[in-house]
Formats: sequence, C-alpha cells, structure tokens
Amino acid sequence: MKKILLVSVSSLILGTFLYVTANYYMYYSEGYRAGQLTKFSKKGLLFKTYEGQISQGVSDSQIFTFSVEKDLDTIISQLELLQGRTVRLKYKERFTTFPWWGDSHYFITSVEKVNLTE
Repeated sequence: MKKILLVSVSSLILGTFLYVTANYYMYYSEGYRAGQLTKFSKKGLLFKTYEGQISQGVSDSQIFTFSVEKDLDTIISQLELLQGRTVRLKYKERFTTFPWWGDSHYFITSVEKVNLTE
C-alpha cells in the first residue's frame, strides 16, 4: 500500500512539474505588435504581475493586452519610460498562464520605441 501511495504521489509531482515546465518553455506563437502604450502597471493581490495595453487603433477592439515576467527588469523599465509613446513589442504567446506569471497569454520579450518621423 505504501508503495502504491509513493508511486502515485511521485507521479503527480513529476506530472505537475513537467506540465509547468512545458508551458513555460513551449509557446504557441511569437510575433510583433505595434501601437501606443496606453497602460502599464503592477497589479494583483497575492501575486504581483506586470500588465499592459497598447492601442492599435481608435476602437476598443484594437487593444492588445500583454504581461511581462517580473524578472525582466530592462523591459519593465523601458515600458515605464515609454508610456504614452508608440512602441513595437516582440511577444511570445503561451498555451496557458498561471497566476504568478500574469493575466495574459502574451508575454513581452523585447521593446522598441517607434519614431514616427522617419
């Protein structure tokens, strides 16, 4: 009986670990989005995550919502400085997310300021 319980618990722990690891390293898509950075904030009650939005047009249906992993300090500081400006964001889209990663399935990997005068 103890052996069955040990195997069951070990399998559950290993399965959970593999599921979380696969969701972190495997992603569904990647690409770029550009628009005016309208919102960037740190939010959450239990897990503080960085969330933001860019406006890609005049209607609410053209809002791109994204998350930033909290260990990416360079990207976080760039987004804080570029609020209200036009930016180009490189993202990766994950299959799912967890509360400690963020609200969105889209995670930013780099930020560029767009110069509209060129």
